[in-house]
Amino acid sequence: MCGIQSAVIVFCFVFVLLFPVGKTETKDVVEALVDFMEKLGPGSIQNTPNWGWNISSDPCTSHWFGVKCDTTNQTVKNIVLEQISLSGTVDFESVCKETSLLLLSLKFNNLTGSLPQEISNCKRLRLLYLNGNHFSGDLPDSLPDLPNLLRIDISNNELSGKLPDMSRNTGLLTFLAQNNHLTGQLPNFNYDQLESFDVSNNDFTGRIPDDTGRFGAKSFAGNPQLCGKELSNACQAKKKKKNLRDIVIYSGFAVLALVILVLTAIVFFKKRENLEAAKIGSGSAMQKGVESKEDGGVSSESKAGKSRSEFSITSAENGGVSASLVVLSSPVEAVNGLRFEDLLKAQAELIARGKHGSLYKVFPDCGVPLVVKRIKNWEIPRDEFKKRMERIDQVKHPKVLPVVAYYCSKQEKLLVYEFQQNGSLFKLLHESQDGHIFDWGSRLNIACNTAQALAFMHTELKDDQIPHGNLKSSNILLTKDMDSCMSEYGLMMVDNGSQNSNAFNVDVYAFGVVLLELLTGKPVQSNGLDLAKWVNSVVKEEWTGEVFDKALVVEGASEERMVGLLHIALKCVNGSPDLRPGMDQVATMIVCLKEEDERSMASSEI
Repeated sequence: MCGIQSAVIVFCFVFVLLFPVGKTETKDVVEALVDFMEKLGPGSIQNTPNWGWNISSDPCTSHWFGVKCDTTNQTVKNIVLEQISLSGTVDFESVCKETSLLLLSLKFNNLTGSLPQEISNCKRLRLLYLNGNHFSGDLPDSLPDLPNLLRIDISNNELSGKLPDMSRNTGLLTFLAQNNHLTGQLPNFNYDQLESFDVSNNDFTGRIPDDTGRFGAKSFAGNPQLCGKELSNACQAKKKKKNLRDIVIYSGFAVLALVILVLTAIVFFKKRENLEAAKIGSGSAMQKGVESKEDGGVSSESKAGKSRSEFSITSAENGGVSASLVVLSSPVEAVNGLRFEDLLKAQAELIARGKHGSLYKVFPDCGVPLVVKRIKNWEIPRDEFKKRMERIDQVKHPKVLPVVAYYCSKQEKLLVYEFQQNGSLFKLLHESQDGHIFDWGSRLNIACNTAQALAFMHTELKDDQIPHGNLKSSNILLTKDMDSCMSEYGLMMVDNGSQNSNAFNVDVYAFGVVLLELLTGKPVQSNGLDLAKWVNSVVKEEWTGEVFDKALVVEGASEERMVGLLHIALKCVNGSPDLRPGMDQVATMIVCLKEEDERSMASSEI
């Protein structure tokens, strides 16, 4: 028995020699944290057992009071000292020497003093809670220099002065500053991004800059000199007195502007080509003239004084002979008898206009509503366009909306689709949901359907080098059964430099952005770069739960599966195209995730 004990002692001694357990924090950081605590004025609370906060111990391995470290016990991540009657001041210069600090909460104490410029040294700080104290003075101008700040609560203090411009904090989700003495005009915030916002009961003046209407009067109340559409105090238009000299100058500018406007209008009406106008109502049709180059820019119909149609039915290629729609293997029977002229005469409603063209809802006499996509600025020969459309038509997938017909001339390229009455994924995520509950199961189903459809199309059209080219949530449509289908496949509105082997990787990136939209519920800007960058930054700082749509969290969706889908999305938006998985791999991963989710749901119902 003694031999066994001796062996154990020897093993432990050797283990300690080989793997010494040293302090996880550097000496200067520990000293700085101790200084930080001393200035907080801990009083009698420091007699609490296991208090720590001394130079002879380590904040992580000794488990200091209110301190939480990372999983490897190497660096301090959180400092939470709430409601413990701290009565001193906050030494941000000291506490920010812990460069890995993510959370600092000192709320509901008796802390005094101002917030210094050194607060910006906490570069990785994500959550800052200072509410319920007696802080005073101006807020530091360096506050917006916290690039990773997500939530800040400085409410119920005695702060004064003007707020700094917080619009640089692109990831900010919460800003609470109610019940202070803050003055001046409200600066700009990223109101579309914010989840919680309150500046009530201060002394702000002027107009509310929030034009989104996301926050009601409660968030701005108690500021008598503040005005805006959300408040009973409406903003008055400013009246500026002008002297005679100003009136003469402005009148001259007005006359000059009028002359330029008239001249511009004359030139415009003489040279107009590709003017779009959609008239909604009985007997209205898509109106516009596209002149043939052979007749000097004026078509025969224009010369005769007849009203021109939205899409020219004459072209240089066919010598002015009326051309017909090319009807593909359409699932819409009524389209088979539809002529190009029928589209021109039909009532039309402009749905959307973008940089790649316009989208119309058309009501032909056949009674079946259609969608006509008019493409602009796509320099592709007619024969190549025809070949592309026919090749895409040969590849069928139930979750890819087929082109039912097309028309192509030198001036016009039109695609005809069957109208989908329930709109797009973009509308469902970011606009009115019309009573539909967009739950986790529905989102995962859309992700799975789109992944499988895109993977199928990539496989079938790889040799033809035809990717989707323009995948986004507005191009994922919802059928009458609220099932998803992908539209506008193969309409690559990009330069020829993208028509290479990496073009399919661009689709993978775009699909990853769609997944991030599904998970976060947030809109996309800058081709998804903003959303991908924000999610990556949150995940990097180990606050993954912050990225998910609050509706999913309230619903109680499986965090494990949401994290799983998030990891797939992050693989897709990898900054290096060569490191992104292929769509077949992505589809397989999402199918497995969906099956796992369904098994979990089934077992919970037993």
